[in-house]
Amino acid sequence: MKNNIIIIGMPGSGKTTFGKILAEELNIKFFDMDEYIQEKTGKTTMQLFENGEEYFRDIETETCKELMGYNDILISTGGGVIKRKINIDILKNGGTIIFLDRPVDKILEDVDVSYRPLLKDGKEKVIRLYEERYALYNEYADKIVINDKNKKTVIEEIKKLIEEVKNDKMCSEI
Repeated sequence: MKNNIIIIGMPGSGKTTFGKILAEELNIKFFDMDEYIQEKTGKTTMQLFENGEEYFRDIETETCKELMGYNDILISTGGGVIKRKINIDILKNGGTIIFLDRPVDKILEDVDVSYRPLLKDGKEKVIRLYEERYALYNEYADKIVINDKNKKTVIEEIKKLIEEVKNDKMCSEI
């Protein structure tokens, strides 16, 4: 059984920020899926989207498969990974999915839309994506953490969930 932790959520929800901190504190390897794709292809997400969203999503699906070849890692996904059910099936097969749920008003306070291809049209697009994706994040999550508190509190909540998941897996293996 794979013990990967996968964080999903909207762009600007804190997936990468919290993922890096958690991976360091838990002493496990961290992957930011978008950064991984950029390193693998030698192109930015914006450049990849120039070939169309489907082109990017194909690469994203292949990346899900590659990353699930590892064990005991923490991954922050791109915000749109939930747009393909196959991605979720691959990720669920390799670990536990945590939805980092940040209220849209908090995202709008500080998200930099300039380098995010699907958000380049501004804050209205953020709201539309939130409305479009929110139900999917909830549906696909094994666990949910609301990111509306200070970093330390959110980190502790996620760590507690990870510990619960580990304990549940240990009990089910007995």
